[in-house]
Amino acid sequence: MGLFRILTEKPWLHSPQTPEGLTFEESQISGSPQKTALLFFMGVVFAVFGLFITAYFIRMELDDWRPMPESTLLWINTLVLFLASVVLQLTYNALNSDRANFVKLGLLAGALLTAAFVAGQYTVWQQMNGQGYLINSNPANAFFYVLTGIHALHLLGGLWVWTRAGIRVWTGTNPEKERLAVELCALYWHFLLLVWLVVFALLSYT
Repeated sequence: MGLFRILTEKPWLHSPQTPEGLTFEESQISGSPQKTALLFFMGVVFAVFGLFITAYFIRMELDDWRPMPESTLLWINTLVLFLASVVLQLTYNALNSDRANFVKLGLLAGALLTAAFVAGQYTVWQQMNGQGYLINSNPANAFFYVLTGIHALHLLGGLWVWTRAGIRVWTGTNPEKERLAVELCALYWHFLLLVWLVVFALLSYT
């Protein structure tokens, strides 16, 4: 039952709880259920993308495969997501050094950059549709929309949680209480950046 409770928790929604007699830093060393749950979730996401990528390589060997053209906007979107990941890490570092103003700015910038990435992906989908590359017209098209769409959905889920943490900080909550949430969000963004780099390389060079 204890494992089920950990795995079904939303890992970044809770403020860090420390056992009696331990400092926050000491409790971090021993790990947290929220971080364990997030790592488990990332493992599941990694496996899902791994299965899609394996299917991608198998399917592209058939004669009806027609690669989609590369959109220059995807490179811009990649840079935007990279900047979002960097901003979130800097925001977490600012929490550790009690720079409240930078934390607020970082939370806002991270959310805006992530939203810009998702909007950029949507623009690419619109461009491809306008050029006749519909999701059901070729297997390569279907994989493109599925891989980029699933990735964007995971980012939107993280953005919702990140926004909740940002609202607490901007309304006066002590940033110390959100340290674990910000750390886990930063970790999740780094992970999704890595996943996107793999997906982008796959779509660009095959």
